[in-house]
Amino acid sequence: MHIPDGYLGPATCVVGYVVMLPFWATAVKKVKETLQTRLIPLMVIGAAFSFILMMFNVPIPDGTTAHAVGSSLLAIVLGPWAATICVTIALAIQALLFGDGGITAFGFNCFNMAVVLPFTAYWVYRLIAGNTEATSYRRWIGGLAGGYVGINLAALAAGIEFGLQPAIYVGPVYAPYTIAQAVPAMLFAHLTVAGPVEAIVTALAVRYFQVSDPSLFLIGMPSKAQAAVKEGFNKLWYVMILLIVLTPIGLLAPGGAWGEWGTDEIRDKFGFIPKGMAALSDRWHALLPDYGIPGLGGESAAFWQSAFGYIISAAVGIAIIAGLTYLFSRLIAAREAIDKS
Repeated sequence: MHIPDGYLGPATCVVGYVVMLPFWATAVKKVKETLQTRLIPLMVIGAAFSFILMMFNVPIPDGTTAHAVGSSLLAIVLGPWAATICVTIALAIQALLFGDGGITAFGFNCFNMAVVLPFTAYWVYRLIAGNTEATSYRRWIGGLAGGYVGINLAALAAGIEFGLQPAIYVGPVYAPYTIAQAVPAMLFAHLTVAGPVEAIVTALAVRYFQVSDPSLFLIGMPSKAQAAVKEGFNKLWYVMILLIVLTPIGLLAPGGAWGEWGTDEIRDKFGFIPKGMAALSDRWHALLPDYGIPGLGGESAAFWQSAFGYIISAAVGIAIIAGLTYLFSRLIAAREAIDKS
């Protein structure tokens, strides 16, 4: 679901940023109203969780791959506005450092995965969970349904964005897929595999929190923002370390994600590279492209070499994302304290 540079035309990319500006501004305002210093670690680990989850590619029956995003869980626990901030930070590091998702397409990537997905998941969850007790079975069922519906609506949005390019720009200038090609392809991958993965991960995490710390479900509710966060939540960092070690599993999925192919793959599939795509795709050179360490990856490298590079990239990415999220959260908390004084 990470749209690369060159797939969306310049006018489309501008629209993506314009659409996201009010969401980013409102997210900062909303989080500032409810954020407390002791809740900052939750945002840090939330952004890191979303980043690491997106590294676990799963195979699709058509030979492509897809992945869960994790923003449905963040929306349920932290609220959709905090999820917008966390996922935006994760997507920014993915694009800038690893070349996963384009700089020009960053606006719409955020709209799909940091707005459509978490807000849809949150409201589906709220519709099912209602005002039930934190330990109610309706909570994890709501997480299951919210994760599935949310990621599929995000995939639908991405398919529409792909499919509009041949209509907006006459001829195959950017993404060469029509609506009739892009929407079914995106939905197939997410309805069949990525959607169930997002749903199951969300439901299992919700159930875990119900057992370990039910108060976490009160954090995203402004009227219950004073809910205590127990130290046991910090144990999830051990889970994050385990996930880092397991990230090479994502390398085992054959093929690439639909609509995320590089220019060489586009040439192989279509016989040419659209001129607009060729012009935009080479504007940014990531430091660690495709989550690999120079000299440890490539088609001729042994699996253990690629796996080691993947693990290092995961650790570096999480460290940067955690640091940026922490600093951002502290700035918001400090600004709120100044406003109240």
